[in-house]
Amino acid sequence: MRASDAERERIAELLREAVAEGRLDMDEFDQRLETAYKARTHGELEPLVQDLPAPGSVVGSSAPAPLRGSAANWPARIGGNATSKGAFALWGGFNRKGRWTVGRMFTAFAMWGGGEIDLREARFEDRETVIRCITIMGGIHVTAPPELNVDVRGVGIMGGFGEGSNEEGEPAPDAPYVRITGFALMGGVGVDRKRTKAERRRLKEEKEAEREARRRRELEGPDGGAAGGGRKEL
Repeated sequence: MRASDAERERIAELLREAVAEGRLDMDEFDQRLETAYKARTHGELEPLVQDLPAPGSVVGSSAPAPLRGSAANWPARIGGNATSKGAFALWGGFNRKGRWTVGRMFTAFAMWGGGEIDLREARFEDRETVIRCITIMGGIHVTAPPELNVDVRGVGIMGGFGEGSNEEGEPAPDAPYVRITGFALMGGVGVDRKRTKAERRRLKEEKEAEREARRRRELEGPDGGAAGGGRKEL
């Protein structure tokens, strides 16, 4: 089977995870990364990560690997029974965060109170999810990773319903589609796209590793030796 750009990028992310965890040295990382971007088929991609465990996992441990940003396996996060299909706050608050499974139809209501819905580490009952947010003199805050396909269609009446901060990132083609709808009456519903602190730290480490790899290649020169070096003929 021919490999897609998204599949090549997913393998590259797994390799970056591996070098950040110390499972690959920089030379191995450079070689595998170059092969990944040149690969045309699945058969060329699979051997590059065949000897690597899931990112963040410990060999011999049954604990699930962390679900993090663009390195997450989105298809594996779709399916299963919903752990929550709604939330309610009256003169109080609610939150849904961490590892939880969002129902295909999730309804959140807040009156004279507030709530938080965090989708960054969530699973999804179905590939298409509708989150209805209704607030009256209250507020609901939704946080989604930049790679999630999110469509905001709510209405604000003497209040606000819309998107807030957006970190750099593109929705992944295999990520779930989430439509956020509803209304805010004398209140607000805000949707932010941002990564967790752990994901931002991981991406920073990956960029530093890539810069170091480029610097080493430049120093070695095109022939694999030190730049500007070479043997002198006697």
